Amino acid sequence: VRVFRPEMNASRMNRTSDYILGPEIPENLFLEAIEKVINDNKEFVPPYGTRGSMYIRPLLIGTGAQIGVSPSDQYEFMIMVMPVGEYYKGGIKPVDAIVVEDYDRAAPQGTGSYKVAGNYAASLTPAKKAKEKGFPIALYFDAKNHEYVEEFGTSNFFGITKDGKFVTPDSPSILQSITNLSLQQIAEDIGLTVEKRPVHKSELSDFVEVGACGTAVVLTPISSITYGDKVYNYGEECGPVSRKLYERMTAIQYGEFEDTHNWLMKV
Repeated sequence: VRVFRPEMNASRMNRTSDYILGPEIPENLFLEAIEKVINDNKEFVPPYGTRGSMYIRPLLIGTGAQIGVSPSDQYEFMIMVMPVGEYYKGGIKPVDAIVVEDYDRAAPQGTGSYKVAGNYAASLTPAKKAKEKGFPIALYFDAKNHEYVEEFGTSNFFGITKDGKFVTPDSPSILQSITNLSLQQIAEDIGLTVEKRPVHKSELSDFVEVGACGTAVVLTPISSITYGDKVYNYGEECGPVSRKLYERMTAIQYGEFEDTHNWLMKV
């Protein structure tokens, strides 16, 4: 079994815990817990060749017996695992997105860049309304001015330009995705120029490919983005660059491509 970037997951959990005044989880304890939970559930690990995987979700929950807005005096650290099948059955399928204008995902100086449960609560109603309109995914602009692209409801945003650039937004309100960071490195590996910077909404017309990236799916190609009366089209098929990024990432995760960046922990 190969676990993808567990040390970075430990670092991200501690970054969030520090912000909410929780305890630090020692990295060695974090890694030992991952190894133990996998071995305890090894009969549920999808066999190699099925394109399935074991989804790993670390949790840190305040459980202190208290009422009030204050840090908990007791925490439970646990790791859930669950077998999941191949995400794209029958090939990668691009989806349509819509810009959410009546809701904000995160406050400008709030907890948007931290992995806390409350961040997901803010996206539930707008996600439901987007799906009712026929859009599987919602895109948010910055909460202060609604001028800059931030991220999708549960995924980071990236765009590919005609001149071979991988562009992803930079904002203090965006959750720092390990998947996005990995894709940025892979983009450099295959010869793209990586730009992490503010992305103005006017640039949506400049991209030839757009994708949403996250842990479970790696990346979801976006076929179109609807913004008011405007529709930005990126194609009904997964673009060649997005496909190459996806295939390289999953090949590393499955041990089919050399792990030159030491991202994998073997169990």
